[in-house]
Amino acid sequence: MKPEIACHLWESLWQEYKARVSYAQIYEQMITAAGGTVANDHIAFRSLRLVVDSNQGQVNLGINYLGQIAEALGYVPAGEYIFPETHLYACHYSHPQAAEFDLPKLFISELIVDELPDDIAQLIYSTVSTISEEISSFVIPQAEGNCEDITQKLQKVFTRPWETPRHSVVEAVNQVTQYGAWVLLHGYAVNHFTGYVNRQNTPVYPDIDTTVMGLAKLGVPMKAEIEGDVSCGLRQTATQAVKEMVTVIDDVSGEEIQIPWTYAYYEIAQRYLVEVAPGKSELFSAFLGKNAQQLFEMTRF
Repeated sequence: MKPEIACHLWESLWQEYKARVSYAQIYEQMITAAGGTVANDHIAFRSLRLVVDSNQGQVNLGINYLGQIAEALGYVPAGEYIFPETHLYACHYSHPQAAEFDLPKLFISELIVDELPDDIAQLIYSTVSTISEEISSFVIPQAEGNCEDITQKLQKVFTRPWETPRHSVVEAVNQVTQYGAWVLLHGYAVNHFTGYVNRQNTPVYPDIDTTVMGLAKLGVPMKAEIEGDVSCGLRQTATQAVKEMVTVIDDVSGEEIQIPWTYAYYEIAQRYLVEVAPGKSELFSAFLGKNAQQLFEMTRF
């Protein structure tokens, strides 16, 4: 039943994400209007490599936390990526039954908080140490239960599990790591879904170039470049990130206030055959660190 739960969970998160990221809706409408298919290459999540104390003991808020959910759904680690300049580490997961159940890859990254300046690390720690009882005592639901009930329980994970951050904290962290400020505001919410060009199945948009041009014509603000190249096996680009009003605590009044901040972008990816042995080629199924680093920057505020 694990693949079915994963299908339900990703579909539920897709509906939530799509309601917030209008560019994903425009992409979906554009492809379906051309008689094509909307498929998802991967879903990306962000986290913090940081251990906090809770009533239930210590909790790791990084890849370890989200990874246990991925593995409970049948996913397996399939690659790792290091970004020393931005203090980030990432791992991607694939599902052995991906083809049968049309399951996307997962790209989970984490900010290595211990590598940040002490004052910034402390601001992050003091904010996220207010994690809710629910996350600190979270137990992965058994796959034998009702699929919809399990999906609803798992869906709660992909929110912000700590209290509303202070405005000054978000601004200070953002000066050092925009990724860190984003996580303080959005927690484990989906960072992006990814339109999979290879599955679009429409002669109107046969490749990533025509897809990008189509979106631009519809008024979608796109990243200036397409990262990667055919020889590497992967080309990626994205819309600009949508901005939302987010809630923070005003440092003077102590009251909740609303400020604008970036939420998410919608990524577009096309994969190509690469030679894996003399005379043998396979569709590239991993990720490229340089591409990913460029895309991380799309949520800079």
